[in-house]
Amino acid sequence: MTKRTSAKYKIDRRMGENIWGRAKSPVNRREYGPGQHGQRRKGKLSDFGIQLRAKQKLKGYYGDLTEKQFRRIYAEAERVKGDTGENLVGLLERRLDALVYRAKFVPTVFAARQFVNHGHVLVNGKKVNIPSYRLKEGDVVEVREKSKQMALVLEAVQSAERDVPDYLEVDHNKLTAKFVRTPALSDVPYAVVMEPNLVVEFYAKN
Repeated sequence: MTKRTSAKYKIDRRMGENIWGRAKSPVNRREYGPGQHGQRRKGKLSDFGIQLRAKQKLKGYYGDLTEKQFRRIYAEAERVKGDTGENLVGLLERRLDALVYRAKFVPTVFAARQFVNHGHVLVNGKKVNIPSYRLKEGDVVEVREKSKQMALVLEAVQSAERDVPDYLEVDHNKLTAKFVRTPALSDVPYAVVMEPNLVVEFYAKN
């Protein structure tokens, strides 16, 4: 599990953007970076800095994956036919924790990872507790019967803060979600602009 669960707002501050679009993000109040020198860190970024920031933003969005995890997913995206940046986003969205978050079963991607870890989720009727589990098109994910009345779930389902994307078919009454298709970058409802092409450039040079 990520060590950044308690520090999700620090990721927003570090990026200088409200990357999940949350109403309570500190970036809504102050756009400068964290720390006593945060207001003086607005210098122009180099090409390397811009590419690194794009990588950190995408990696942070999915629960601040470790560099090893993210690099492995990138390597797989590179091996598949097609645009590497698009492939990378598609693979990230096929993670089980990403679907649980997208389906609005939980309020944050960090909560999604913990929710899956604690065994609250079934995939095609079988319990899966691995957040990085790779979904296939047509897979059905559901919240276990015992977990459907959890306050966390009820609050997330009723939240109007974000919408469910159209590459999922979600029934909030039954708390089920079908992974219909692997999305393209333009399909994914990021709250800020993500630039996987810059991530590709970063790994190509480093």
